[in-house]
Amino acid sequence: MAVVRATSTPQEDRREVHNETISVIICGYTLARWDDLARAVASAQRQTLPAREVIVVIDGNADLKRRADAELTGAAVLANAHAPGLSGGRQTGAEHATGTILAFLDDDAIADEDWLEQLLAAYADSNVLGVGGRIDPQWREPPPRWFPAEFNWVVGCTYAGMAVETTRIRNPIGANMSVWADVLKDAGAFDARLGRTDGRKGLFGAAEETEFGIRTTAGHPGRYWVYKPEARVRHVVPAERATWRYFVARCRVEGRAKAVLAEVAGARDGLESERVYARSVLPRAVVHGIGETLHGDASGLARAGAIVAGLGITTLAYLRTRLLSRVTHRR
Repeated sequence: MAVVRATSTPQEDRREVHNETISVIICGYTLARWDDLARAVASAQRQTLPAREVIVVIDGNADLKRRADAELTGAAVLANAHAPGLSGGRQTGAEHATGTILAFLDDDAIADEDWLEQLLAAYADSNVLGVGGRIDPQWREPPPRWFPAEFNWVVGCTYAGMAVETTRIRNPIGANMSVWADVLKDAGAFDARLGRTDGRKGLFGAAEETEFGIRTTAGHPGRYWVYKPEARVRHVVPAERATWRYFVARCRVEGRAKAVLAEVAGARDGLESERVYARSVLPRAVVHGIGETLHGDASGLARAGAIVAGLGITTLAYLRTRLLSRVTHRR
């Protein structure tokens, strides 16, 4: 979950960015998403602002690597050279990239044709560390009526309550983010404890971008991350992620990941945005859902209930993980 702080971006300290180059990095791990991966690569290759290169990193799947080598024409295909998982894959891509800016796109996301052009425009502010963009869900099947838009982060997308204009943020969402190559190099890799480690089993963390955003901001006083909604991608949401079972599992993962983040980055910085989200965005959404029910939309009450349940599940997973961690430390 990445929450936007409603602080406008200053316009001073502009810089010329037309000479900067962007490398696109896409990480994949399963043949089951081959069609999505091929579409993601194609979308990165048909940009109004051409990428310097498109790099595809394959994590632990020799068959996928062979097919990518044979069929992803024009893309550089690499095997993950670091620890298994998304963090290692991103690091592998970054080490081979030659662009001054690195743009990361999920293997099941499709970028708008002006995606890179919109990202680059935000780098005209010399204080910008990196830029994230809007991520709209592309549902394979209509989402269930109980699913609240405030929980779109469950499926890795921009959610209701985020800003609708360019603004400063704590961190971007990983499906659509970019960063100066030298900032990533200086900061070091994403923290694998907080990132996806085994997508094949559906087990993954949810806070590596959050920790990275906090770490890079602390290392560069006066600089910041920016959200630019015009830099848009569409994130595929398969039918199995539009279920109550997945919703519950993902909320638990979020709670556990945020507990680890609180230990790594501190609860004050690590959870500042989450507190605003829980105290402001969600209560308004619950009231709105109840109001919809009173006006004849019975699904409004179901969405309100899902919000309350989702917050409760996430909070309990967070508290349980923090408690277990403290018990372990005491031993």
